[in-house]
Amino acid sequence: MYTVSVTDSFAAAHSLKFSQSKCENLHGHNWKVEVFICGTRLDKSGMLMDFDKLKVILSGIINKLDHKNLDDLQFLKWHSPSSEVIAEYIFSELVPNIPKELLMREVRVWESADSCASYSSDKDKG
Repeated sequence: MYTVSVTDSFAAAHSLKFSQSKCENLHGHNWKVEVFICGTRLDKSGMLMDFDKLKVILSGIINKLDHKNLDDLQFLKWHSPSSEVIAEYIFSELVPNIPKELLMREVRVWESADSCASYSSDKDKG
């Protein structure tokens, strides 16, 4: 199994509803996002997927989050915008945009240098 990973980042604010901590107050992070895709076959150029193509897809999703108050975004409206929820959102937005023969493996969202959450799937597409 081959794995390809790219990273991107965005800056955004959020508050964690019902956390009963100081994080219920509006605060911000410089988030780092790591994406992992995998597959069993390389293309004729010897690549699973071109890094630049994956970066373009991820960038389109990240742009919806960058410099926003995540509490105000419609697609997160019914959830507390935790790192876990953001990872799941990015994962679900990536799935329909990667080639069908590849598996969306994992998205990690780092809200600081030492704290991250991830969302992953062990199921094959299709």
